[in-house]
Amino acid sequence: MHIGALIIGDEILSGKRLDRHQTFLMGTLARRGLQLDWVRLVGDDEDLLVRSFRETLSGGDLVFCFGGIGATPDDLTRPCFARAAGVELAHHPEAVALIEKRFGESAYPNRIRMAELPLGCALIPNPVNQVPGFSLRDHHCVPGFPNMAWPMVEWVLDTHYAHLASYVVRVEHLLVLHDAAESELVPLMEVMVERFPDVRLSSLPSSRIPRQIELGIRGVEARVAAATQWLERELSMRHVRWEHREVSGDDVPGSA
Repeated sequence: MHIGALIIGDEILSGKRLDRHQTFLMGTLARRGLQLDWVRLVGDDEDLLVRSFRETLSGGDLVFCFGGIGATPDDLTRPCFARAAGVELAHHPEAVALIEKRFGESAYPNRIRMAELPLGCALIPNPVNQVPGFSLRDHHCVPGFPNMAWPMVEWVLDTHYAHLASYVVRVEHLLVLHDAAESELVPLMEVMVERFPDVRLSSLPSSRIPRQIELGIRGVEARVAAATQWLERELSMRHVRWEHREVSGDDVPGSA
């Protein structure tokens, strides 16, 4: 199962707000031995949202959706998701009860709109103001506010996807190659990814130093070690100079 994120809101695309959900999700998944496979940013556009949800619903991925579940006119996630899923939007009895309990008479006439959810969905508890998110078909929609969204995502992972968590040690080894042309090493890289399909290989030529390449090998610790040893032998046989480089804190998912 691939894992993706839909981050919704014009304020992200306009630069009015900086997204922090991607970094959070990378870290919380990494702590469970999982990884984020894709991210999509979508503005507050009804047609774009419906199209995006139709595409992700058809893909079978585990998807976390951030933002757009409030009660204002620009909050389009609930109705657009319902349209894309081919279900009605209706008051969820449990959500109605939670919102009434939290806000009393002031739940009406506007706040209660947040209880209008896609038919057949389950609720995601909100520990901050008790206004829930919702889950349907491995899609989990939470508010855009990090203080609400992040514990809700943690709850979803621990409640519904604990079986996916492997808690294996995942690492990344970096090799810096000197006086090497990336194009000449493509065949070697192809052999490596075929020989070690369970690790990820990345190649990043330097934009400042000619003929310097950074190769990243990422995955489960034991397999990364085996792949790195194999690659080092092959590079030595080709008389390519290389050195190890430490992965910086900014490179590690979930680092501060």
